[in-house]
Amino acid sequence: MNNAIIKEGYRIDSELYQFVESEVLPGLGIDSDRFWSGATRILSDFMPINKALLATRVRYQAQIDAFHLAPENQPLDPVCYQQFLRDIGYLVPEPADFQISTEHVDPEVAYVAGPQLVVPLMNARFALNAANARWGSLYDALYGSDVIAASSERAATEAYDPERGRAVQAYGRRFLDQAVPLVQGSHADAVAYRVERQQLVVELSGDISTGLVAPELFVGFNGRAEQPNLVLLRQNGLHIEIQIDRDNLIGQTDAAGVKDLVLEAALTTIQDCEDSIAAVDAADKCLVYRNWLGLMKGDLQATLSKGAQTLVRTLNPDRTYQTPDAGSLTLPGRSLLFIRQVGHLMSTDALLSPEGEPVPEGIVDALITCLIAVHDLHGPSQQGNSRSGSVYIVKPKMHGPEEVQFSCDLFSRIEDLLELPANTLKIGIMDEERRTSVNLKACIRVAQQRLVFINTGFLDRTGDEIHTSMLAGPVVRKELMKDEQWIAAYEANNVRVGLLAGLAGKAQIGKGMWAIPDALASMMATKIGHPQAGASCAWVPSPTAATLHALHYHQVDVARVQAELLDQYRLQDQQPPQQRSAASLLASLLTIPLLSDPAALSAAERQEELDNNIQGLLGYVVRWVDQGIGCSKVPDIHDIGRMEDRATLRIASQHICNWLHHGLLSAEQVMQSLKRMAAIVDAQNGPDGNYQPMAPDFAASLAFQAAVDLIFQGQSQPSGYTEPLLHQRRLQVKHKAV
Repeated sequence: MNNAIIKEGYRIDSELYQFVESEVLPGLGIDSDRFWSGATRILSDFMPINKALLATRVRYQAQIDAFHLAPENQPLDPVCYQQFLRDIGYLVPEPADFQISTEHVDPEVAYVAGPQLVVPLMNARFALNAANARWGSLYDALYGSDVIAASSERAATEAYDPERGRAVQAYGRRFLDQAVPLVQGSHADAVAYRVERQQLVVELSGDISTGLVAPELFVGFNGRAEQPNLVLLRQNGLHIEIQIDRDNLIGQTDAAGVKDLVLEAALTTIQDCEDSIAAVDAADKCLVYRNWLGLMKGDLQATLSKGAQTLVRTLNPDRTYQTPDAGSLTLPGRSLLFIRQVGHLMSTDALLSPEGEPVPEGIVDALITCLIAVHDLHGPSQQGNSRSGSVYIVKPKMHGPEEVQFSCDLFSRIEDLLELPANTLKIGIMDEERRTSVNLKACIRVAQQRLVFINTGFLDRTGDEIHTSMLAGPVVRKELMKDEQWIAAYEANNVRVGLLAGLAGKAQIGKGMWAIPDALASMMATKIGHPQAGASCAWVPSPTAATLHALHYHQVDVARVQAELLDQYRLQDQQPPQQRSAASLLASLLTIPLLSDPAALSAAERQEELDNNIQGLLGYVVRWVDQGIGCSKVPDIHDIGRMEDRATLRIASQHICNWLHHGLLSAEQVMQSLKRMAAIVDAQNGPDGNYQPMAPDFAASLAFQAAVDLIFQGQSQPSGYTEPLLHQRRLQVKHKAV
């Protein structure tokens, strides 16, 4: 560390220190010496606890490995296995019933259901796009996606396709008929919209006037009452704008002059410091923190080129409307932002302890991002985030209630340091590690005063499932994992435990990502299952996907679904203990997804699985290591683009490790596949001028070496995490470039 600043014996990277001093602290009324003194005391107090928690993870894994290796535990007895996990403390006693008591929660989190974006905070343009995805054009989303099937050769060109446009308009009218139906007729027959006596009047062809079946869904308009240019409707808490302009290219083709339907879409967005970015040193961390600062102060900008034009992207303003009773209504123009900090595992040399050790990165993230968020709480920004005075933090990769307690205790100390009211710093618990899943009620209880979010992160959860049970036997093929007993129980248990703990009306219950960003027709057919299962939000990979997924929350009244599920759960819990759903869900959760007959798997099937895993692994790793891209659309072996991040990488690497360990693959076979797939990945990335090929000089490619490490050292990596090896190789690349 060059030119380090020393505070209380801690060596702070000069770039990080100057960023805090010159960009973050001004305007907050927080004394520099007091902040750094408090920060170092927090580090000194929490670093030993962090280290002890990581040691506990290692101890549990060693005990589980020993259990699976013992001859008396083969074949696995589920009853014996569950008792073993209780005996070692991996499974904790289930706490008595309780209700969370979180206060000062914004409505987008507490009770309005809708899509949730996750975006890499390291990229300012992506961060802004996501923040501005609170509102999205339904017409653009439909026209630019496969939800509307290609109807002509012209659809594949840049020229506007009128036939496709008509299909989009028809789809929009069907949506309005479903969400905000008319007393008589269809929105497809509308020739005009007007406001009369505080009611929305819809004129239909044939000189017919009608209104909404539910008149209260009309909540605002803009323009003249007799000829508005915008009509605002609200259904299931979500807003719909009918935008009218008879001079517009699209409006000219519509009998009522409707040019677009704009939907309230990404109600919330997780700005990610973790799995979707590649931040490996102080310079990278400052870039991430600077983007968060811009979001919290409301002045983040991104410059981009579009053709011959240079555009400057900023945060959208709020949206204002006239109300039917001659008042006014203002709605947020931006998504409500969460920040996902890193987990407990990684350390950073952006700060060194008095003993010269890198400090836990998660503690640094908490200190700096929460300090930055004070600008939103107390600053003069007109682009404010939380209107309830809260900071929303997602904590990933926590293993059990002790680690949740650690995060809550850390937040309390930071609140004291920043002179914030207790429980200002809210916590979202990612249910993505096995020990959290099987102890979810205990995890929620620990955080009951500041909990705003639980989410099934099924990708990381699958990686942990494989790693935890590595020695139990070979697991099923990756694509079949979704059909296994444990994952259905996992998804159901998350909703059940959350509702019984009182999250409805106070906190989000979320579901995971749609990972194929171009297959949005399939998303529309599949992802409606999330609100139907009682989830109040679910992850989407793009603003377009958010707009389309918003349709599902108009189709499904999540509040009603949650109330019905809660009644079912309470009835089930009146049964004898052994028949209660909690007991059966736990037993299913602990059912390891093993191949029933490994010998029945043909050599061709094994090779196919290996090639598929390695191609995806290489496609992601080469961008991460060589270019610092932490999340991207990576073509799979069939050239289908899939969103990849460290969670998907964790699955692929651990799956190969598992099959290697149990003899379904050989080391030579894996190396041959690595080299063969590297050439394929090189070809897929050919158009990228910044791409560095891996083949044929494999020894010279640090990205290729990282992939080799992830497989052949993957079994020994803590919890099967990929970060340590990726960081090591990325730092090598950055140092070579200097």
